[in-house]
Amino acid sequence: MKPQRTAARSRVPAGTAAAVEGESANGRRKFLERSLGAAGALAAAVATPARAADPVGRDFPAWSTTPGTPMRGYGQPSKFEDKVLRTLTPSYGATSPGTGTSRTPLQTLNGAITPSGLHFERHHNGVPEIDPAQHKLLIHGMVKKPLVFTVANLLRYPMVSRTCFVECAGNSSANTLPKAPQANCAVIHGLLSGSEWTGVSLSLLLDEAGVEAGAKWFLAEGADSAAMSRSVSLDKAYDDAIIALYQNGERIRPEQGYPLRLLVPGYQGNMNVKWLRRLEVSATPMHTKDETSKYSLLLRDGTARQFDFELGVKSLITQPSGGMSMPGAGLLEISGLAWSGAGRIVKAEVSTDGGASWREAVLQGPVLPKALTRFRLPWDWNGAPALLQSRATDEKGNLQMTRAAWNAIYSPANRYHNNMIQTWAVDAKGSVSNVYL
Repeated sequence: MKPQRTAARSRVPAGTAAAVEGESANGRRKFLERSLGAAGALAAAVATPARAADPVGRDFPAWSTTPGTPMRGYGQPSKFEDKVLRTLTPSYGATSPGTGTSRTPLQTLNGAITPSGLHFERHHNGVPEIDPAQHKLLIHGMVKKPLVFTVANLLRYPMVSRTCFVECAGNSSANTLPKAPQANCAVIHGLLSGSEWTGVSLSLLLDEAGVEAGAKWFLAEGADSAAMSRSVSLDKAYDDAIIALYQNGERIRPEQGYPLRLLVPGYQGNMNVKWLRRLEVSATPMHTKDETSKYSLLLRDGTARQFDFELGVKSLITQPSGGMSMPGAGLLEISGLAWSGAGRIVKAEVSTDGGASWREAVLQGPVLPKALTRFRLPWDWNGAPALLQSRATDEKGNLQMTRAAWNAIYSPANRYHNNMIQTWAVDAKGSVSNVYL
């Protein structure tokens, strides 16, 4: 017997779920035709006044009658989008302006790739200005032949690309606090971005150095004044780690580690060490300050889990989301992002009633492993209060946790690896707020 196909349901607005549950495919098709017809009528209604006011095309706006601005060597966003900015949160205020985070405005973006200039940042002592002609990468420790690479050396090697997300281990930590913060997506979840990274496979460089028997780890250290360093398993190096030199087609920007950085897809963001200068191969982890004072997961039973690097399956509705106002009752699109450190997303579901019922959303392709995946679902909002949630499932069968399930595992003091379901409450006026369920 062939399995029943249910994908068609994901294309039906949520507000009509009860009405169409028992309908045939033909009924659902008619509903979509009516919806598309209504959308076309709306578009026509909007366009008609412009044609009526200018029936022979003589009243053109200024941009249609005067020459535009000259060409530029590097393109910039429109001045009408000047409010699409990262949220800056210095850790110590004016006393240390280079320490803290700048958070991606997820609620104003679409698609699955983050513009390089809006990729989130986490800095421990500012952004160093590194001359690529002087920068070097050392590979040493348990290797047969220690090697030093210049940037020019690395640019001669064969390149590979990885399209993946980078997420801070402390992303969404605000939602682990006792009271739900009233803030937008950027403030709560903005330590997350997705890019295409291009560089040299780390395994290629390690093979050239010749890893000695018994080696199982390597230490990655940055060239910034904070000397950020993290221990990473050699298994990861031989899986998909790269020394990244490009981001979204152009050379990595200073804030993202110029001239080169480590990229370990699906692992804690802090492990993707920027301004990389040294890789030391070893038999054991190094237990440096950056991996002993932080990044251990505090558990409910009073113990802690160290060197748990992979980020869990997670999703988030970005539109509509906290701080937004709905445009009014009627048909609109619920849109968001899903991702997993374990691999591809295979399903994203949306609930408009706080998890009492779920509908499968459409995944926007290409769906890549350890990458952000955009999901979309039409929703016919009737103007009544609603509780919006999303949950994701990855290719290894991992399902995003409820808040109760997450809290059953982790200590109330734990601020890392928060992948619990986010709930946005929509009131009758259309205002969207953050709530705990």
